[in-house]
Amino acid sequence: MSFAANGSKPDAVGTVVAGGGQAGFQVAASLRQGGYSDSITIISQEPRLPYQRPPLSKTYIKTDAAFDSLLLKPDSFFEKNAIAYRPAETVDAIDREAGFVALSSGERLPFDHLVLAVGASNRVLPIEGRDLAGVHQLRTAEDAESLRAGLTDASTIAVAGGGFIGLEVAAALRAIGKEVTVVEAANRLMGRTVSQEVSRFFLEEHRKMGTDIRLGTAVSAILGRERVRAVTLSDGSEVAADLVLIAAGVLPNDGLARDGGLATDNGILVDHHMRTEDPRIFAIGDCAAFHSPFAERTVRLESVQNAVDQAKLVAASIIAGEDTAAIAPYRAVPWFWSDQGPFKLQIVGMTAGADHVEMAALGEGGKLVAYCFRGDKLLGIETVNRPGEHMLGRRILAEDLVIARSEVAAEDFDLKAHLAALKNRG
Repeated sequence: MSFAANGSKPDAVGTVVAGGGQAGFQVAASLRQGGYSDSITIISQEPRLPYQRPPLSKTYIKTDAAFDSLLLKPDSFFEKNAIAYRPAETVDAIDREAGFVALSSGERLPFDHLVLAVGASNRVLPIEGRDLAGVHQLRTAEDAESLRAGLTDASTIAVAGGGFIGLEVAAALRAIGKEVTVVEAANRLMGRTVSQEVSRFFLEEHRKMGTDIRLGTAVSAILGRERVRAVTLSDGSEVAADLVLIAAGVLPNDGLARDGGLATDNGILVDHHMRTEDPRIFAIGDCAAFHSPFAERTVRLESVQNAVDQAKLVAASIIAGEDTAAIAPYRAVPWFWSDQGPFKLQIVGMTAGADHVEMAALGEGGKLVAYCFRGDKLLGIETVNRPGEHMLGRRILAEDLVIARSEVAAEDFDLKAHLAALKNRG
């Protein structure tokens, strides 16, 4: 595989992007689309071109899909747009005073602007047996391909973690006939992400799919000699497993920034334009911690939408240079999705702080809508197989439209009609 050089002189100064995932790719693409003419170099730890991660835990692990189907753009895109893409390399240090980054190859690369799009890494569980053959994690395409290959001779799978990734994988493996046990330390699924009502719905549906869900317990050890044969749980029980997936969440890759003297707190701290305390250095995507007007606190979001929107904002800021007055602060409405078997969960807003949930639009075939409030303020909407309400929810939050709990609680409440009435009143 070849990667394009940008034709610039070796000592050319421009924008360096640390990270070749969705966020890093998007900032480079948006810079060129916006007319940026200086050099752009992406330094990517991964050995491949930038690709989509969401399919890894869904269709990719249960099919023989080729890797190229995941690519964000082919090699020719980088050549045509004069973007230097350097795979299998890392930024190891930032010298802010001299204005360069030190690469794992030993090279020093100068920058006018540095974008940290270094993402996150899987949380490592300190449990016995995690290095046995048959124990997997899932973050990269290589991880997915290793997992897919391991499934050939595996029939019983234990998944440590009942979040999005764990449940997506569980549903995908049940669809191809594997016996799956999901072990979740909390007392409900997706506890940090969705309301209790939606969590309860997915618990019931996964059990209907035939998945064994164990709540309120954790994997305490992985058993086997050379290869995994079972896991023991903190409640003392043992679950047979010839393959284990550890899906215990992620931690932000903020060490590079911290070592470079930049502020971090569960991520790289940035302002409303994604700038760190050094105005030449930005952070975006899974590694960036910023104040969200929707959560009313500092958050770090792990979503494609967040990565893309922040990347576009940073590209606009770099192009604007010192004339940043016209660049609006980051206020993109957060939204997320998770495909679990036949159910598409979509979330708009930050619903984790809700103290009241109105289930206002139940339907046949596993369709539901949950309006999540804190007091009388709508924080967001969680939907299952109801894309229409999800899209309307994005509009509500983007336009700061007010919907009261009492209105949603009405038996005949219709969101589309309600928004039309608001528009007519306006």
